Amino acid sequence: MRRYGAASQSAWWVDAALLLGVLGLLYGIVHVGKGMVEPYGPPDAAIDVSLDPSMLPYYAGRSLIRMFVALGASLVFTFLYAQIAARSRIGERILIPLLDILQSVPVLGFLSVTVVGFMALFPNSLLGVELASIFAIFTGQVWNMTFGVYQSLTGVPKELREASRLYHIRGLRRFLLLDLPYSAVHLVWNSMMSFGGGWFFLAVSESITVLHHDIRLPGIGSYMAAAMDQGDVRALLYAIITMVVVIVAVDQLFWRPVVAWVQRFKVEQTAGVDQPSSWMLNLLRRSRLARWMHKAVVEPAWAWVIAGRAGRRERRTFRPNRRVRRLLASAAWAALSVVVFYWVVRGGLMVAELGWRELLVPVGYGFLTMARVFAAVALGALWTVPVGVWIGTHPKWSRIAQPLVLIAASFPANMFFPLITAVFLSLHISLQWGSVLLMMLGTQWYILFNVIAGASAIPNDLREASELLGLRGWRRWRYLILPAIFPALTTGLVTASGGAWNASIVAEVVSWGGTQLTATGLGAYITRATTEGHWPAIVWGIVVMAGFVVVINRTLWRRMHRLAETRYRLEA
Repeated sequence: MRRYGAASQSAWWVDAALLLGVLGLLYGIVHVGKGMVEPYGPPDAAIDVSLDPSMLPYYAGRSLIRMFVALGASLVFTFLYAQIAARSRIGERILIPLLDILQSVPVLGFLSVTVVGFMALFPNSLLGVELASIFAIFTGQVWNMTFGVYQSLTGVPKELREASRLYHIRGLRRFLLLDLPYSAVHLVWNSMMSFGGGWFFLAVSESITVLHHDIRLPGIGSYMAAAMDQGDVRALLYAIITMVVVIVAVDQLFWRPVVAWVQRFKVEQTAGVDQPSSWMLNLLRRSRLARWMHKAVVEPAWAWVIAGRAGRRERRTFRPNRRVRRLLASAAWAALSVVVFYWVVRGGLMVAELGWRELLVPVGYGFLTMARVFAAVALGALWTVPVGVWIGTHPKWSRIAQPLVLIAASFPANMFFPLITAVFLSLHISLQWGSVLLMMLGTQWYILFNVIAGASAIPNDLREASELLGLRGWRRWRYLILPAIFPALTTGLVTASGGAWNASIVAEVVSWGGTQLTATGLGAYITRATTEGHWPAIVWGIVVMAGFVVVINRTLWRRMHRLAETRYRLEA
């Protein structure tokens, strides 16, 4: 693959197109973004969402801004959280169980708390509601990314870790030179999946019905929700077409170039013959303007961070002694404990308002939802593992399959729930069983994208060795593919399980044109409590769901993670 700075044939129209594209993007961000800070009245003030198709480009722009802002916040959180959890034994014992709890909290649970809080921070402004919506999308993206990066960091080969210590590569330099490159392939595919997962809950985060308040933000998700409420099939089709166009555009202009560029970080001794490519990345390599920006901005910044910090390594700097560090850490944990204790006490007082029967009923619902979660994950893994391996090991076909998979994964499957429910009714299939399929539609992609990332990261020299040894069929799967993808598959199963619990809030309650069907389960319980604004039931439902997820993760998924870390780590 040609290096970024290598000489290549350039054309004036490439620079012109790039300049116009950047200016157009900046203008679009300013034009669309200014609507996010408009004045906003009381919580019951109405925000009209027009079903006029001419408004769809504007609504799509508003949704894209929320998605990318949430993605940026997810990346920052992922790097910080995964680094601390992977490098600190105490952090791992506390932060990973905490991550299990956080990913189990449904989006509606976060919205119930954050909407009022953000609106109080920005009174009489739409920015508060916008931040609450972005935070809800953030909670739908970040957990899968964090688990993926944590899995990659704990699997860094021993030789590379020893080399970093030998050359005194620590802190930020270690992150930039070792941790980030090693986890880059998994990070990109998990980010792509998380971005798609954000679309799944877009309608929930933009069309907020919580605590007796109906708040709808301009966006393609709220447009779909309004079309469903009114039973307008034509408007729903317009929204579907718009979303497909947006997803394809984001894939070609953003994800495909990143996937092609990140292949340079694969750990292998021989390069593969077929590598992912991107027409957008090729145009950037032909642009004089892009090369000038790279030399004038990127290279000096990189040299300042890497070489500059290395040159100052021997300078005497203030480093607090061990006692001071322990004191600061103790103060931080004490502050966190006070906050947690406050919310636990407050939640406990709310839950105390419920009777014994009301406390036990959600627990029984939790077992029903747990059975659906396991069924959905198992059914999803049956087809996503072989398909993911095929896509990950065939870059040539991946160019065709990736956009199709991304469209399928990114499109909010819950938009099809009412239509699928109509099929269930015609075939006399109860939603008690049909909700398993609905949950699988929203969570199977976590397994697929993680398997694709694991398969695409298999070193080419191992593939060539397996061919020389004559490994075919099941023997190839047993000795090469399954051990190589096992860490990524484990991450996919963990996040798919958490996503299935989260998806239960929309899979166990389905409505279309005023008709609502409900399956008995914990997700339906939380949805009903959130709609009614019943705070004690909301808190207890979230606690019960978090308890189920934590127990399952500690007894099943965490053991698989340990097995992947100790037995199936790929050493350089």
